[in-house]
Amino acid sequence: MITATETKQTIDVLVVGAGFAGLLAANQLQAAGQSVVVAEKARGVGGRLATWRLGPGRGDTGAQFFTVREPQFQQFVAEWQQAGLVFEWSRGWADGSAVSTNQGDGYPRYAISGGMTAVPKHLAANLTLHTQTKLTQIRVAGDGWEVLAENGRTYQARALLLTPPVPQSLALLDAGNVPLTAADRAALEKVSYAPCLAGLFWVAGEVSLPEPGGLQRPEATISWLADNRRKGISAEAQILTAHVNPQLSRLWYEAPKNELVGIFMRELRPFLGKTATVKAHHIHKWRYALPTALHPERTLLAAGLPPLAFAGDAFNGPRVEGAALSGLAAADALINTPTE
Repeated sequence: MITATETKQTIDVLVVGAGFAGLLAANQLQAAGQSVVVAEKARGVGGRLATWRLGPGRGDTGAQFFTVREPQFQQFVAEWQQAGLVFEWSRGWADGSAVSTNQGDGYPRYAISGGMTAVPKHLAANLTLHTQTKLTQIRVAGDGWEVLAENGRTYQARALLLTPPVPQSLALLDAGNVPLTAADRAALEKVSYAPCLAGLFWVAGEVSLPEPGGLQRPEATISWLADNRRKGISAEAQILTAHVNPQLSRLWYEAPKNELVGIFMRELRPFLGKTATVKAHHIHKWRYALPTALHPERTLLAAGLPPLAFAGDAFNGPRVEGAALSGLAAADALINTPTE
């Protein structure tokens, strides 16, 4: 990936957020001849396409797999498969469990070699990316935008693409008194999310999970449980990923991590052999894990302002594919927005 050290930059498009939507959009904008910078507050890329190392192994803490429904996204996935980045883990679901035969809806469940962050890293390779760049304010500046960062950077951009969770994007705009229309603000404020408490556990010993190593139970305390070794991304160690269901994640979100570890361990015990031991663990809190009220379109292009688009998995599809198609739609909207 390309980095830069200037404290003030003038570009065509600033993309905020290096998740799936932002990275795909940035690549499309750059391919169209736009000068693009991606600003990301975290140290790495991917957002909820997140993989964490634990002991000698690794586990996906956020998104666990993805499906493909649309030909536009299938083109990308086919390229990633050919490059060895993506592989088919399972097809369909039956009785709350992943199954290895063509049952349920029959759609392949794709996983990513080395973990879910591998594709975002691939997408970021040729982009100008500023990580650990927390933005503090967005404001209108003539026919474009001025964006300020906590580290002293200032961006001047003709157009702006916001891909963080919508409440975070609105907070940045409000900090700079950006006058969204009443209709746009109302539409964005309808978007809502549920949190997710995620745990990774390095287990030595027997783990009992149905084929192909994943269990989905929406109403149970642990709504998702998977063995990352059987999934194919952690040959070095048996790393389990566990997600608490949205309702209990909201209830327990502020609980101390040591209490959460106890909850996870109690719920995991029925799946562990009598002599199995947990050698290490990691707890992660996703505040905006699952969009629960979606915007009906794949992107929102703000009215009455310099070019400003919103994208992400809350825009007409909470799946990984939804985030991808949203980012591509937002890029198209900005490319086709006439300049003054």
